[in-house]
Amino acid sequence: MSMRKALPAAMMLLAALGLRAVAGDSPGLGKPISEQDLKTWDITVLSDGTNLPPGSGTAAQGAKIYAEQCGACHGESGKGGVNAALVGSPPLADIDARKTIANFWGYPTTVFDYIRRAMPWPNPRTLSNDDVYALCAYIFSLNKLSGENDVMNAETLPKVKMPNRDNFIIKFPERL
Repeated sequence: MSMRKALPAAMMLLAALGLRAVAGDSPGLGKPISEQDLKTWDITVLSDGTNLPPGSGTAAQGAKIYAEQCGACHGESGKGGVNAALVGSPPLADIDARKTIANFWGYPTTVFDYIRRAMPWPNPRTLSNDDVYALCAYIFSLNKLSGENDVMNAETLPKVKMPNRDNFIIKFPERL
């Protein structure tokens, strides 16, 4: 009998014999996760700003943090170093253009979420919420998406209009 026919037949036999797995059975490894442990990692920020944490920052504050934490990888003023440039390049004319914050990222909240989760390399999640807001303010001001004196916080950050926001094509819209 082919494997294709054997598997459904075996499943039907087990079901008929009442030998199905009981929900919650486990090998007894690890420990249950507490609500507090889960909350520590449940930091997803949605595109509309839902779940943005308290805090705030300015471009001037962000410039200092950038110089200390980011410049070695992303270059002076975000123009590129050993890692990707964060500033420069007009909105994408074609798919092969260099991708930067202003010409590729669709939502300012995604920039916040990414910085908070992944930066600075190799010590992610070491920046405070105020630091991340300040870095966003600085990077957005370098890209001329916000003013040098604008304060970024949970209210103002989602209002930053990203130039490429409407240029993403949903490949399979019927799956939404």
